Amino acid sequence: MENFPVINLEKVNGEERGATMETIKDACENWGFFELINHGISHELMDTVERLTKEHYQKCMEQRFKELVATKGLEGVQTEVNDLDWESTFFLRHLPQSNISEIPDLLDEYRKVMKEFALRLEKLAEELLDLLCENLGLEKGYLKKAFHGSKGPNFGTKVSNYPPCPKPDLIKGLRAHTDAGGIILLFQDDKVSGLQLLKDDQWIDVPPMRHSIVINLGDQIEVITNGKYKSVMHRVIAQTDGNRMSIASFYNPGGDAVIYPARTLVEKEADENNNLYPKFVFEDYMKLYAGLKFQAKEPRFEAMKAIESNVNVGPIATA
Repeated sequence: MENFPVINLEKVNGEERGATMETIKDACENWGFFELINHGISHELMDTVERLTKEHYQKCMEQRFKELVATKGLEGVQTEVNDLDWESTFFLRHLPQSNISEIPDLLDEYRKVMKEFALRLEKLAEELLDLLCENLGLEKGYLKKAFHGSKGPNFGTKVSNYPPCPKPDLIKGLRAHTDAGGIILLFQDDKVSGLQLLKDDQWIDVPPMRHSIVINLGDQIEVITNGKYKSVMHRVIAQTDGNRMSIASFYNPGGDAVIYPARTLVEKEADENNNLYPKFVFEDYMKLYAGLKFQAKEPRFEAMKAIESNVNVGPIATA
């Protein structure tokens, strides 16, 4: 099996820019995932985020999770569980408006650090979107503009812990799915593994690597690129020992952003492949996704295509 793509982002600014851009292009076309090192976010900040996240779980969430497991009788299950995940999570919203001050039980230091981390990730997401534009032959800023809507992008973070699981063969940490949104930036545990992606009908481990950021592409990138880049099924395998930390940040279109294949990419395709994807308002897609997350993406695209004629769509925002 070929190696999982690891990209040294520093090299886009040096003599190896061409080769690095080609590696990013290959990762987007053939993997839907890649791992970034030297991405510009300080190791000190990442270490602080990890420490405070793990402390918060132990202090505020671990006991709740154990009580939930006991209530549902999950430790004694004998058959595969398909309707829930072995994870403990909470969500932070950054854009268009932050809710970090409203989340209970967070230390002030943790709130401050997560705000700083989110700002760094937002900048990195927008930098990556422009690198994707360059590889796709789209004008700089096209993807950011496509995501903008009237209020700017949606940007939020899912903070997860995957505790030790007594029956990992029967309960997934997180069931297989593609991500609905745009570009996802993951800071994952470097000691406890579990994340896998589906490639060529095989589940492949995403290697834990200290201080890296794992990138994956969501359904909206697949639509805008007219299928040139694809969102990829992935899952989390529960482990019998070790608590896996996962901090996934989602840079998504604004709710009223109109999503459709970039015209220049449609024109480049052969006639029979034109208009492979629908045109829709992002929040309408999310309503559909909410009930179908753990199913194949293709029926979601088909469902949006079926109602496309009823959607009043215009050009992408210029703001």
